[in-house]
Parts: sequence; C-alpha cells; structure tokens
Amino acid sequence: MMRRILIFTSLSAVLLNTSCGPKKEEKEEETKFLVTSPLRKDTTIMRDYVCQIHAIQHIEVRALERGYLQEIFVDEGQLVKKGQPMFKIMPLIYQAEQQKAQAEAKFAEIEYLNTKRLADSNVVSPNELALAKAKFDKANAELSLAQTHLQFTDIRAAFDGIMDHFHARLGSLVDEGDLLTTLSDNSEMWVYFNVPEAEYLNYKSNTTEENLLKVSLLMANNQIFKHFGVVKTIEADFNNETGNIAFRATFPNPEGLLRHGETGNIQMTLPLRNAIIIPQKATFEILEKKYVYTVDKNNVVHSREINIASEMPDIYVLKDGLNENERIMLEGIRKVKDGDKITYEYEDPKKVISNLKVYVE
Repeated sequence: MMRRILIFTSLSAVLLNTSCGPKKEEKEEETKFLVTSPLRKDTTIMRDYVCQIHAIQHIEVRALERGYLQEIFVDEGQLVKKGQPMFKIMPLIYQAEQQKAQAEAKFAEIEYLNTKRLADSNVVSPNELALAKAKFDKANAELSLAQTHLQFTDIRAAFDGIMDHFHARLGSLVDEGDLLTTLSDNSEMWVYFNVPEAEYLNYKSNTTEENLLKVSLLMANNQIFKHFGVVKTIEADFNNETGNIAFRATFPNPEGLLRHGETGNIQMTLPLRNAIIIPQKATFEILEKKYVYTVDKNNVVHSREINIASEMPDIYVLKDGLNENERIMLEGIRKVKDGDKITYEYEDPKKVISNLKVYVE
C-alpha cells in the first residue's frame, strides 16, 4: 500500500513540474526583402543592325571587243596586280585592221608632203593643201582607232584585287560587253546598315568630324571582327517607308578575311543622356507587358507597368513608368502580391548596378 502511494506521489510531482515549467513559443522569423531605386545617369547602349558588306571597289570585267577568248592568264580567286594581263581575245582581225590603217596613214602622209612641196612652189592652191592635210589627219585618226581596238583585245586588271569565278571559258566566242568575271579590291570594306531616325539624331548630336563613331562587326559565325570600323558616310535622305537612313562604315581588311557580299551585324554604341536604369531581375511580365513592384511610404507594394526603351544584358533602360526617387522591389517579387505590406532593406542603386554581370558605364 505504501509503495503505491509513493509511485502516485512521484507521478503527480512530475506532472506538476511539467505543467508549471516555462513555455517555449515558436516565433516565425519575419521575411525581409531587398529594395532599391531606379538609377538616373548618362550611359551608353549597344545597338545591333543587320548589314551588307561590300568591297571598296567591285567591278565587272567585260569583253570590249567581239572574238574568241584566246588566253586566260589568271585563275579564279587569284590576287592580281594593277595592269596585270587577265584575258586575251583573238586579235587577228584587229591586227589586220591596224596594218591597213597604218598603210593608209602612210599613203596619206606621202600625198600630203608632195602637195605641200607643190604648194610651197605655188603649183597647187592652198585649198588642195588643206584637203591633203585633212586626209592625212583622218588617216591618223583611223590608225589610232585601230590601235585602240587592238588594245581592247588585251584585258588587264584595273586595280589590285581578287578575281571572282569565270563567266566564259577558254575558246568561247564572246560578244562586245559580255561578262568575263568580277574583280574586288578587299583591302578595305564598306559596310552598309540602316539606322532609325531617333538614333540618327542621337548620333549627330554627339559626333563631330574629329570624333567619328567607331563600330564593331559581328560576323556570320558570331565572332567579332578583330578590326574596328569608322562611320564616315550617311546617305542624304531617309526612307519614308521604313523611317531609316543608311550609314556606311569603313573597315580595314588587311588579312583579307572579309569578302564582297557577306552579311553580318554592326554593333554601334549610342549615348543616352539622363537615362533611367533598373535591373532586369526587378521586373516581371504579364501578357507581354513589363511590371515592377513599387514600395510606398507605408511599406505597401503596388504593381506598376513600365515601358522599356532599350534592353541590355541584366539591365533595362526605361522609356517611362518610374523616376529615380521611387523604391522598387529587387528580390522576392514572386513572394508578394499587390497590396502586401513588407519589411525591407534598402540597397543603393549604384551598388546594385555595379554588382550586375554587365556593368553600365
């Protein structure tokens, strides 16, 4: 009996001690969000423009006379020098015409000299001398024409350049004006691209003749061409249908990597004054529209639509929707909804931008 009383007393003491002990309350830790502001500053953006690449000189080499293609002195893709022989059209007919013209010119010369002697002796009238002189001059002119035709059978390079493929083969009968090949001077390349009106105005406002804009060329293999180009020429008129104007950049091409007819993308850096910049990660999208969460003075978040003027890796340049004095959520935007009240830590926008993968200068 005593043993049962002792066990009961012990259990009661344990229960009493447990019920009277301090209670541990689990308190959920409050989430703090990271908030920043848009940054207003002068910056630059990179624009890409589809471009066409042309040799600084690119000409068609055509037959100047009719005849059989007798000789081809060059090969397709060969580098040729100015004045180097390229093609020869069979010259036999033109050689015969030249010989005939030489004989007629010699005959006219003899006739003129004889008439001159007679005129000096007052045997013939001055009019007969003038007629003989005219015949002599005509014969010389016909000789010069025959010599020119003969020279046209030898086709030489007009400048240093690279041959294209042949349009006529050895032994072909070619007519005057038939295309034989093309010749390109690739020492420098002209790259053409179209720029919208607003960007053209920004370019003209920040560029002088002494400070020409440098551009880069992204080639078709997604590699940047190792040499910079310089925008030297802008066309006179805008295209009314597209609102664009054509720019021409000149690129050095000492290694001959670029060829006439290639395509690529021009990358041009454009200045922006007093631009509003925000990180891309501070935005979200609904039905193809961009939004941010602003934080008011009572720490309540509100969704706000923004309009993007330019996009760069990690960064948006805003057209409108925010000013630099407002606060926006930087992180945790998927964890809140419109009207929620939050606690947050504020981070300076300069520090936020500088920590992004691409830093805006």
